[in-house]
Amino acid sequence: MARLLVIHHSPTRAVAGITESVLAGCHDEAIEDVEIVACRALDFATGSATADDILGADGYLLGTTANFGYMSGALKHVFDSTFLAIGGSLAPDGSAAPVGGSTTGRPFGLYVHGRYDTTGAVRSVMSVAGALGWRQAFDILEVMGNVEEDALARAYELGATLAAVVGDLTQRQAT
Repeated sequence: MARLLVIHHSPTRAVAGITESVLAGCHDEAIEDVEIVACRALDFATGSATADDILGADGYLLGTTANFGYMSGALKHVFDSTFLAIGGSLAPDGSAAPVGGSTTGRPFGLYVHGRYDTTGAVRSVMSVAGALGWRQAFDILEVMGNVEEDALARAYELGATLAAVVGDLTQRQAT
């Protein structure tokens, strides 16, 4: 069975609402044979989640707040604490080395909520995902300010699409 790992930092009602819609989409009744595993980004700080959770997934859906022009500290900690273990590598000068690690090619999606701007948060996540060789599987959901019904509908679509992509990839690999 395929596994989609949803790693999120949802410290506010706004982001929690987006996350709920994403997870509802992941569990859409039309999607079969995909296990959805949701964990808070802070679970990586407490040891409740580890690099093994990332390695054991077939795809990823990341959710974060936009904080001071960057991804949340909690999501950054996920990457800081797992990067090398999940297939990232560093060149001698400390920059990202050529992609080719154990999670290369896996699909991912991203949603970001910010009060005024999401540009830096998106750029920072995309930089790490690119260094890991992950493949963007759907449009990034950027929500600013109040979370309206259209944003929740797009969040549902993001979750459903990522779950379907992961399920389809795993099914094709099995045949």
